[in-house]
Amino acid sequence: MSAGLGTPPSDAAERHAQGMLERALTVAFWQALQREPMHVMAALEAAARTVGTLYRQVAAAHGPDGHCACGWEPDPETDLIVLEAMLAAALAHPPRRELADMVPVGRA
Repeated sequence: MSAGLGTPPSDAAERHAQGMLERALTVAFWQALQREPMHVMAALEAAARTVGTLYRQVAAAHGPDGHCACGWEPDPETDLIVLEAMLAAALAHPPRRELADMVPVGRA
């Protein structure tokens, strides 16, 4: 999904950008839980609501007037299926842990 861009990035650039966003969201999620402890499902529900809100905001920016040159046309039903599939895939096939992807916790 390359929303909001005039010229789509290369596949490698998009994968890199997705990885950076995933890491930023993961760090923000865990930092928020450390600052304000809550039940895990409550935190995940908040994350899901936030993704829904982000989708609604981005879809509004890409409205029927075609304000964005990226070519994405929001389709909530189809897009929800894609998002659900990504969630299911993440649950079914957790990513391999690689040293380069681990967040440092302290100092040695």
